[in-house]
Amino acid sequence: MNMSGTRNTPIVPVGEALSFHELDFRPRVLVVDDETSIADTITTILSMSGYAAMAAYDGDEALETALVAPPHLVITDVLLPGMNGIELAITIQRVFPDCQILLFSGQATTVDLLAAAGSAGHQFTLLSKPVPPERLLAMVKEKLRSVTSQPISNAN
Repeated sequence: MNMSGTRNTPIVPVGEALSFHELDFRPRVLVVDDETSIADTITTILSMSGYAAMAAYDGDEALETALVAPPHLVITDVLLPGMNGIELAITIQRVFPDCQILLFSGQATTVDLLAAAGSAGHQFTLLSKPVPPERLLAMVKEKLRSVTSQPISNAN
């Protein structure tokens, strides 16, 4: 940022941000990471790029947040205290089957967790930490491509 409080470089390349019309409906993205600085930074990047982003710092908090404001996309770290990110993703999709999931991790050990989820019929996209903002925004846009102005359906 410069002295006037404005950013010298855009968060997203010019022409890549959501249009004014798209802001009429802002997809809700829930970011979950026990490293608060990571969750908060990703939430800020998403918010500045036109998404309605919320942060949670563990699986239980994420579930509570999702029940209050159902997300269209959950971006979660795989390794969380208590419930891991894969368990969280499976639980979220049971309640909100239309919710998209994007996992990220900086740990090589997550491969075993993903393999176990895959053998149980759950397929998730995994990004490696650190995730460059441009890559993150491209993946979010791809995951939310099918989102419409309709509310997330509940499995009830």
